[in-house]
Amino acid sequence: MDKLIMFENRLSKVFKHRRKQAKVQGVSCYRVYDHDLPEFPFCIEIYEDMIYVAEYVRRHGMTDEEHDAWLDECLPAISRILEIPQDKIFVRERKRMSHREQDQYEKLGDEKQFHTVKENGLNFLVNLTDYLDTGLFLDHRITRKMVFDQAKDKRVLNLFCYTGSFSVYAACANAASVTSVDLSKTYLGWAEDNFKANNLSNSKKYHFVHADVKQYLKTLQPDSFDLVIMDPPTFSNSKRMKDFLDIQRDHVELINDVLRATSKGGTLYFSTNFTKFELDKEQIHTTEIKDITKATTPFDFEGKLKRWCFRLIKN
Repeated sequence: MDKLIMFENRLSKVFKHRRKQAKVQGVSCYRVYDHDLPEFPFCIEIYEDMIYVAEYVRRHGMTDEEHDAWLDECLPAISRILEIPQDKIFVRERKRMSHREQDQYEKLGDEKQFHTVKENGLNFLVNLTDYLDTGLFLDHRITRKMVFDQAKDKRVLNLFCYTGSFSVYAACANAASVTSVDLSKTYLGWAEDNFKANNLSNSKKYHFVHADVKQYLKTLQPDSFDLVIMDPPTFSNSKRMKDFLDIQRDHVELINDVLRATSKGGTLYFSTNFTKFELDKEQIHTTEIKDITKATTPFDFEGKLKRWCFRLIKN
């Protein structure tokens, strides 16, 4: 199969390069391949001694039997090239999305299968079987370290916190307090488990808030936080929300509400996966806005990143 040989050659070349970069940087969880060849629409990530393979759904024109046979040829090749046994490969099927949908965060199966992996010496629970995302967004590895470097003695707020990885970084950096807010009880529970995995258990310092972020921000007093992380979905119309969320429409209101609740000189890290996003700087109540997308792009996402990241400082 000539196309399979092309895929093997591509994967081998990319892996050789990425593994070297990962070793130099001390990274054990990283992306190896992302739809480099159209005939092989995989996202392949390594989580220490495991491989996560997400196949993007597309019209491949194969019968189920043909598709299974094709996949049965691909997986041994992936195992051999990445030098990880085939029984350590976890395969998921996913729709291609240009942004993170709220529904994408909901659980697929009934069995929970978690594995603990390390990033910068911290522990994180990932799930490679039951959810459409693993629980650790690898593209924010650098941004998380920025938060860690800045969080000491700060009052930290993590909005749309998902599984709380930013919160863990802040807490481990000895933040004065860490508040994690999400609409999903499932993910707040996962965030709490990530705290436990790092022996973080001070209920006076660490707060997990089940709330609609848009409504929650309206309840905050000025000067409530010093450092805020906000990584919202592009769109959400969850039944649990009072209003739907459209990040292009709503980002000015969200950001201004955050700035109102932030201390003078406080920092907001804001990111979005909406590829066509345009930040409306004129309407935002601060002049200190910096696009840090490039600066927060890890080696394994260079040329492939489909998100924006901004640092805003309250004047």
